[in-house]
Amino acid sequence: MAAAVPGPYRVMPVSLPDDRFERDARSHGARVIAGVDEVGRGPLAGPVYAAAVVLDPEVFPSGLNDSKKLSAARRTELAADIWAAARVAVARASVEEIDALNILRASHLAMVRAVRGLGDDVDFALIDGNRLPGDLPCAAQSIVKGDMRSLSIAAASIVAKVARDTHMESLAQQYPG
Repeated sequence: MAAAVPGPYRVMPVSLPDDRFERDARSHGARVIAGVDEVGRGPLAGPVYAAAVVLDPEVFPSGLNDSKKLSAARRTELAADIWAAARVAVARASVEEIDALNILRASHLAMVRAVRGLGDDVDFALIDGNRLPGDLPCAAQSIVKGDMRSLSIAAASIVAKVARDTHMESLAQQYPG
């Protein structure tokens, strides 16, 4: 029998992303706000993917969170819900671009491509990270740990992760082992 550990215990609240950054951008005049995130900076193989997502401020999928905190099955479900309820663009930077530019610049290139893929009416982007990509077609704000703090960045995190995982699974089928 294990001995009881004396308390008191502090229970840390579980914080989920919310729409405070999106609301703040709207209060400063932004109309079409895209959350942007990338995936694939750490792995040893494959391209880096980015997604840009414009959520409807009135209707968005329940359960949005940082993709790393969700199971693969839940990410896949949420990605389908996001595609159905939001404007979404996915882009990537190739392995050759990563080698030529470096991983940070290639990640930023994929992010810019994703934002541009949404069209010309996006006037503000919330970018996960501590640096803004150059050449964004709109004003932007970087948010450290944005995928854990902003609903639209969390949505982008999920879409980008599912897209890259799907691509890498396809490559694994083509090149077993």
